[in-house]
Amino acid sequence: MGNSEEGRWEVVDSRPIYSNEWINVAMADVVLPSGERITHHMVLMPAAAMTVVFNDDDDAILMSWRHRFVADVWNWELPGGIVDHGEEPAETAVREIVEETGFRPRNLARLTSFEPMIGMVTSPHHVYVAHGAERVGDPTEQDEGRFEWVPLDKVRALIAAGEVRNAGALVGLLYCLAIRGGQQLPEPPPLSG
Repeated sequence: MGNSEEGRWEVVDSRPIYSNEWINVAMADVVLPSGERITHHMVLMPAAAMTVVFNDDDDAILMSWRHRFVADVWNWELPGGIVDHGEEPAETAVREIVEETGFRPRNLARLTSFEPMIGMVTSPHHVYVAHGAERVGDPTEQDEGRFEWVPLDKVRALIAAGEVRNAGALVGLLYCLAIRGGQQLPEPPPLSG
């Protein structure tokens, strides 16, 4: 069902326009399924990983209230960041939690992966869940906002009020809220180390 080549867009060639460690922009020569040939932009960005971290009682989530200057918005976000070269997304998820919050998750399980702007941009986002966390020190990243344990019963209202705007946070939170409505979340294995 999902493996058909019918309707595939064929990239004949591409040329770089701009490139740095955060973003690559290119122009592609593309043949559409209809046979029409067009020039289309491509934006490639690194993968990211973020985590819904529940407290030990499973009734609050570790979130950051922060400003995003490009969109000029304040919003609640999950701990997360860019997957470093040679790093697995799960390793990124744990590293970012520790760096941004000073907590280390007791366990970690993958929820899903998605592309936030699949029609124009590739930037795989990997979403995890953790149940329980222990304080291991002070955060080493100082510019990631103000982290606090947000009561789970307040999360729906924050989303409805438009106070959660980040795609990764929305996907993770909505996934967990939907699962809690009828099913159990995956039981993550404990982390070693």
